[in-house]
Amino acid sequence: MPAEITLRPVTADDLDLFEREFGGPDGVGPYQWFGYRSTDGVRRRFAENGLLGADGGVLAVAESGRTVGRVEWFPGSWGRPETSACWTLAIGLIPTAQGRGTGTRAQRLLADYLFAHTRAERLQAWTDCANVAEQRALEKAGFTREGVLRSAQWRDGRWHDQVIYSLLRTDGGA
Repeated sequence: MPAEITLRPVTADDLDLFEREFGGPDGVGPYQWFGYRSTDGVRRRFAENGLLGADGGVLAVAESGRTVGRVEWFPGSWGRPETSACWTLAIGLIPTAQGRGTGTRAQRLLADYLFAHTRAERLQAWTDCANVAEQRALEKAGFTREGVLRSAQWRDGRWHDQVIYSLLRTDGGA
């Protein structure tokens, strides 16, 4: 029987887990390591609004009740934000939760949540061209591959191409 995957608001204990698991290159993996960063801003935002605001948010991913990662959303735009806004999604799972469908389910749950609770018409996500596992997860979650963004992300001393995906409300997103 597959594990139950749920999303819920982040707790202080989750922040400790995120710092421990995602604070270095081993935890986030080769496609999300952007160097060491201060966690002060995240803790300050958590104290202010629990990481849930009009400008995006973070939810914890739980597998059978145990926190195994997080999903995030933040504003994107393909023109003037007041008329062309969308949400961009991101995910981070601890290494032991990867490769078992948890990311697929969590990203679909986040998409359903955003279509139910925001006026978004478009959700988008991107990943490194070499990150085949995440590409597969997005496709299984219902996202459509749109194309390649050349030299779009600076990481590990060089530019990397990204594959962009979208899910529209009319794709059955809500």
